[in-house]
This record gives sequence, C-alpha cells and structure tokens, in this order.
Amino acid sequence: MNTIMVVDDDQNILKVIKMRLEANDYQVSTAFQATNAVKIAQDRMVDLALVDLKLADDSGIDLMENLLQINPEMPIIILTSHGTIETAVEAMKKGAFGYVTKPFNYQELLLQIKNGLQRDSFLEKPNPSGKVMEESGGFENIVGNSEKIKKIFEQVIQASKTDSHVHIYGESGTGKELIAKCLHQTSSRKEQPFVAINCAAIPEALFESELFGYEKGAFTGANQKKKGIFSQAHTGTLFLDEISEMPLSLQAKLLRVLEDTVFYPLGGESTIQVDVRIIVASNKDLKKEVENGTFREDLYYRVHVINIKLPPLRERKEDIPLLARYFLKKYTSTMNKKIKDYSSAALQKMMLHHWPGNVRELENTVEYAVVMAVGDVITDDLILSSHEDVSEGLKCLKSAKEDFEKDYLVQLIGLTHGNVSQAAKLAGKYRADLYELLKKYDLKPINFRKK
Repeated sequence: MNTIMVVDDDQNILKVIKMRLEANDYQVSTAFQATNAVKIAQDRMVDLALVDLKLADDSGIDLMENLLQINPEMPIIILTSHGTIETAVEAMKKGAFGYVTKPFNYQELLLQIKNGLQRDSFLEKPNPSGKVMEESGGFENIVGNSEKIKKIFEQVIQASKTDSHVHIYGESGTGKELIAKCLHQTSSRKEQPFVAINCAAIPEALFESELFGYEKGAFTGANQKKKGIFSQAHTGTLFLDEISEMPLSLQAKLLRVLEDTVFYPLGGESTIQVDVRIIVASNKDLKKEVENGTFREDLYYRVHVINIKLPPLRERKEDIPLLARYFLKKYTSTMNKKIKDYSSAALQKMMLHHWPGNVRELENTVEYAVVMAVGDVITDDLILSSHEDVSEGLKCLKSAKEDFEKDYLVQLIGLTHGNVSQAAKLAGKYRADLYELLKKYDLKPINFRKK
C-alpha cells in the first residue's frame, strides 16, 4: 500500500483529501505545518506528497525543496488556487511532479497521484547505481562515482591494454579481487581463464604442488597427475591474492617462472611452457615487507610493474549511498523482500561510520539489515546494531577537527546533491566560504549531483 503525505494548513481540506485517498486504498499521513511534514518524511517512507503552495508557517516551494533533500525520488504534487497557477508552474521547474488547482477535481487528483507513483516507484524503475564507464565492459559490479574510484577505473583501462604484471594494494574488503577480474575482463585475454588463489589459505607443504601441479607417483597419495594453477591459467590471467603470505622458498620459484615462463611440475622430468598474465594483491605494504626481509626484493620489482592502490571506504564516503542501495537491491531480490529504501537516519549512520572492514563490511551490514527488516524501509536501528566502535586512540585536536569537518562536508553536500547554495544555507555559511572548504578537502560538488 502506497503512503501519501498531505500538507495543508486548512484542517477541513486535510480531512476531505484523507477520506478520499483512503477510499482508494492509499495510506495517508497529514500535516498542517511544514515542520510536521519534514518530521514525517524523516521518520517514515513517503511515496508521494501533496503540498499546499501557501502554508501558514512556510511556502510550499521551500517545503518541497526540504522534502526533496530528504528523499530526492519523492514525487510532489502542488495544491494551488487559480490565482497562483503561475507560481505552481515555477514549482514544477524546481522539481514538482505536477499541480492541481482548488477546488479539486478528485478524478484529476487521483490520476496525477497514480502517474506520479508509477513514474517514481522504487521497485519498478532501475535503481541508479552510480556506476561509471559501463560502456567499457567488465565494470558491471563496480559501484562508485567519487573522484578516487574514477581514477581506479582509468588505471584499470590503461593497464588492461598491456600484459604487464599488476600489483593491487589495499586494505581488506576494498575489492582487490573485483578489480583483478575487471583487469582480466577488459583485456585481450578476457576469453581465456581467470584463475584466483589466496596465498594465505594454502599450507606451506602444499604450496608448490598447488602452483605447479605434480606427476603421478610424485609423493605418497599422488595417485594421478594433477595440473597446477599455472597450467590452469595458461593463456589467461593468474591472480595471486595476499602474495605477502607466500613462503620465501616459493617466492624464489615463482620468480624463476616469471622470468623464464617455464617450470617443472613435482616429479616431472620435462618443463611446461606457460603464457600467463600475473596480477598480485596484498593488504600489506610490500616495500616494508622487503625491508623486513619477509618478501624478496627481486620478486617485488618483478610484480610491482603497474601499481593500483585502492582507497578505503572512509576516503570515498560519497560512494556509500550508491553502494548501500546497490547491495539493498541485490539482497531484496535474492531474499524476495519488498524493501523500498533506507530511512534518512539509517543513511546518516552509515555515512558516519569508519568502516574498518570497508565495502565487505558495508555489504554484510546491508545483508543483515535486509534479513532482519519487517517493514518496507531499513531503519537506523538495523544498521550496525551490534557494532561498538573501538577507540583508535586520541587524535590531536587539529586532526580530529579536520576529520569531522570533512565528514560534515561530505554529508552536507551529499544531502543537497551538489547544490552549493542549498548547502551553504543549511550550514549557515557564505557560499564563497563553503567553496573554500570544499576545495580544501578536494570535494567536488559535481560528483554529488544526481546522475
């Protein structure tokens, strides 16, 4: 059942419209003040709003703009008298779906409501993911519109034009394997195998046989010949995740294969030639691992030809709403649940969180919320409900102030979808001053605008 909010300072009109809409199977919330209407929109999911152009405590256009900041997808129909039709048309230019004149033709009103709901129903329209460069192919599962993620896309496209080895560096949960797959799918090897192996998950005693395979009888239990991952990835791409965990003894053998493109399987007497593009990933700084003596310097320079560093989620917070809605669509589909969106408080809670587990943590958080949700909106109590922030130690005042300032600006400019004038008004600052702050933190309003 769709929820309609009606805002008018005439109580009699509110009662009549409420009665008519409920008779047509709509759920109705009413407000006779703009402040009440804003609170309703913040507390619950409103599918469409009917807003009187002239309210006692505010103008209908100002209220409309405030409601669209809370939910940019909400269709808003302006209620107006004949003498103010010109102003209602101006409201449509600012984002109103339509207008209806008083006294009402209720059939016309119901038709406008029906059209508005059909156009903006969350479940019927494609959910904008904010993905960029979709035409390049291979980026289907990459979501983001921040400057940092765009830079990653550019690096991937450039790297995919060559067969040079690639090192992807980033914290756990930032999507290193996803980027590796994109590199493969956008390269000339895309029709060939993509083989991934996690070096941290293989016992040292089995490492060599996993990499290079073995012949029958090579060791006790080797009852038949087995291909190693190098042979499986022949003509394609081999992704070595967490390469920093590879034992030093195997690092030397890996280096030899990369240099000569041949190897002996365990128990084999003849070499096998391979043509493999290598992509490695680590959540540790390999340069420091070299200094610590746990990673070979010559292997480091062999795999560190093209370096792609993935930013943590806390450094691209403008992508959080896009990612959250992408995962919401994914899990509502697999679980067959009809959840429309997040509440404003839920989105705000996600924007404020530090996300030590990055995108993987965000996805798990959304999956949990979808499982536990009983209504059609994800509320803030379902977001990180069992999480307790762990103190990372007291920062200096300057650093803490800058972190707060940047987070505040990201939320502010995100809330207004890149509209600096509205953001300045909400923050109580001059627009020029706000521009200076955005420049200080390299935040570009265009990246927050609705695509």
